[in-house]
Amino acid sequence: MTCALAPAEPLTAPREHLLRALAADHTKPLLAYVERMLRDRHTAEDIVQETLIRAWHHAERLYENEGSVHGWLLTVARNLTIDRIRSAYHRHESPGSDYPGPEFAGVLEGDHADAVAASVDAVSLLRHLSREHREVLVHTYLNDRTVQETARILGVPAGTVKSRQHYALRQLRLRAHARAAADARAA
Repeated sequence: MTCALAPAEPLTAPREHLLRALAADHTKPLLAYVERMLRDRHTAEDIVQETLIRAWHHAERLYENEGSVHGWLLTVARNLTIDRIRSAYHRHESPGSDYPGPEFAGVLEGDHADAVAASVDAVSLLRHLSREHREVLVHTYLNDRTVQETARILGVPAGTVKSRQHYALRQLRLRAHARAAADARAA
C-alpha cells in the first residue's frame, strides 16, 4: 500500500531509525488488533503500514503528548480500520474475504481496547505478587487447573495452593481497590 502523503523531508538517519524502531516494537500488536476487528490479514497489514507511516510523518506528536506512543498508534489504527469498514460498506463490499456483502456489519467483532487495557492492568497487579502466589494464580485461573493438579505440578500440598490462592487474591483486591480510589481522587 502506498501512502498519499510524501515525507516532509528526506529519510534521514534519525527518522529512518524511528521508523525501524516503531515497526519493530509495534507491528505485531497493531496487526493483531486490526486483524481481530477485520478478520482479513491483508487489509490489516495495509492499515498497520499506513499507521506506521502516519506515525513517521507525525513523529513530533508521538513524544510531545502525554499519552503513550502505543496508545497513539492504536487510536490511529482503529480510526483507519473504521474508515476502511465504512468505505467498504458504502461500496457494498466486504472488508474481509470471509464475509461477502454488506451484511458483514453484524459479523465483525467490536473494538477490544477495554479488554487490552484490563489485561495491562491485570499484568501490572500480578507483578506485585510474590513468585509463589503468581504461579498459583497462573495455574488455577489462566491454565484452568484444579487445586490438586496445581499442587502436583508445583510439588506442594493442596492446602498450600489454597492458602496461596486466597492471599494472592486478597492482595490483588486490596491493590485494585487502592488504585481505583487513587484514580477517583485524581478525577
